[in-house]
This record gives sequence, structure tokens and C-alpha cells, in this order.
Amino acid sequence: MEIAAIVFVTFLIVVAAITFFVLKKALKMAFRAAIVALILIIAIVGGASLWWFGASGISDKPPANTKKSR
Repeated sequence: MEIAAIVFVTFLIVVAAITFFVLKKALKMAFRAAIVALILIIAIVGGASLWWFGASGISDKPPANTKKSR
């Protein structure tokens, strides 16, 4: 899941950069910065949650042996 988190964050950073340059003529700098900051916050929170929740489900230890009851 770490790879998914890295890909997600990288993708949204690219989207933020493209958004910033596309909106160069349309909006003032403050609005562009706010939109890019929002996209980056979503990227950080999403990537961290993928990393945190994805890594917690995988265990390096084999499952414990259980005895069958008769």
C-alpha cells in the first residue's frame, strides 16, 4: 500500500502544478495559491491515510497455531 500512497501523492502534486499554470491568466495569485494548497492538503491527507491504514493490515508474523476442539 505504500506504493499506492506514493503514486496518489505524486499524481495530486502533478495535478496541483498543472492547475496552477492553467489558471495563470484566469485568477489572481491568491486564489491560485488557495486552490493549489487545497489540492496539496488532500494529497497529504490521502497519502498518509493510505500509508497508515494500508500498512496496518499486513503482518510480518505468521498466524498463530490454534488447537481444534473435539
